[in-house]
Amino acid sequence: MFKERTIGKTKYRANNYIRSSEVRLIDADGENRGVVPIKEARQTAHEAGLDLVEVAPNARPPVCKVMDLGKFLYEQEKKRQKARKAQKTIEVKEIRLRPKTTEHHRGFKVRDARRWLEEGKKVNVRIQFRGREIHYPEIAMDILRGIAQELSDVGEVEHRPSREGHSLLMILAPLKT
Repeated sequence: MFKERTIGKTKYRANNYIRSSEVRLIDADGENRGVVPIKEARQTAHEAGLDLVEVAPNARPPVCKVMDLGKFLYEQEKKRQKARKAQKTIEVKEIRLRPKTTEHHRGFKVRDARRWLEEGKKVNVRIQFRGREIHYPEIAMDILRGIAQELSDVGEVEHRPSREGHSLLMILAPLKT
């Protein structure tokens, strides 16, 4: 007999571990039998040689189904894995500059950012301050505006420049097609 089985963050109760006094029963053929006392639902499952599984515990009354618990858990795990595989993860790249970075070196960084945006990745543009440079954030803001303008054909500003400690950060996202 099964107690409680967890798949992901969902717990499924079965058979004698269902706590409700009455349940909405779906039999082995998939027919809705309506609201029945828990004893009758357990008896139906026992006669069918299957388990009584609580599939919707938050419903009032909870929905229980007569089925093979092992097979049900296997199918739920497969669904969860398939959903995880289908999830799209967005990679975030970063370019780091300083207010004194030359135009030539900034060109290399911007070219990398352009390539990443074309590949569909987000790009963090960070300007790192050292010493007294932090007292002149307008220089960094001008640089960030210039980079955003230069990359406007492949990306858009997702997060406007904001201060994080000794740096200024702007996030660029690829344009939606």
